[in-house]
Amino acid sequence: MTKKAYNYLVMISGVICSYVMIKSFFFIQTRLVRTDVIQGILVGFGLAIATAYTTAKIKSTKVNGWSTMFGCGAPGNGMLLRAACALAFPGPINISQEAMYWTTSLDSASHELSGAHDYIMRFPADGLPPNNAFWSLTMGDAKNRFVANSINRYSVSDRSGFVPNADGSVDIYIQNTAPEGYESNWLPAPSGKFILWLRVYMPGEAILGGNYNLPTVVEVK
Repeated sequence: MTKKAYNYLVMISGVICSYVMIKSFFFIQTRLVRTDVIQGILVGFGLAIATAYTTAKIKSTKVNGWSTMFGCGAPGNGMLLRAACALAFPGPINISQEAMYWTTSLDSASHELSGAHDYIMRFPADGLPPNNAFWSLTMGDAKNRFVANSINRYSVSDRSGFVPNADGSVDIYIQNTAPEGYESNWLPAPSGKFILWLRVYMPGEAILGGNYNLPTVVEVK
């Protein structure tokens, strides 16, 4: 489910909860038990989604447009935190020592990412995500699905054979058409809006300690 879908779900749940509570408190009427049970289920579901969503917002850490959450996947997590992690990062979640996850749908100017523009994500020299396994940057369309492209490339990683710049930095070109001369560093984007996911497996101490920041995604003018 996409971020927009989550927002709609929370909004609809809030409307339902508000309607039921206003009707219950301000309009005295004889109700069937069945009606009360159905309303209770709807209100409970809506409050659960809204509470998990709010918790995800509170627990998330945002730096340079990227969102992450520490502590996901830990065995001792309560139901609320597990639900918040599931909302923020759909799919299997490992403990932080095994994997960390980031996502963004915004560029450095807080504009939504779109294949109508070209972007660069520049890692400084020796600034690629520290890890003891591997890392990957994955492209998803507006519905968080893989993006079909001419070279069948859906992600880039530390095994992609990047060509560094003269100063040792690494540029990842995120755009709809191949950047001439930089195809090895190209992550193909759709023509419309998209989402980026970065995963680091067996992350280094700088990541686990919150001292590593991903670079911004900058639109090429």
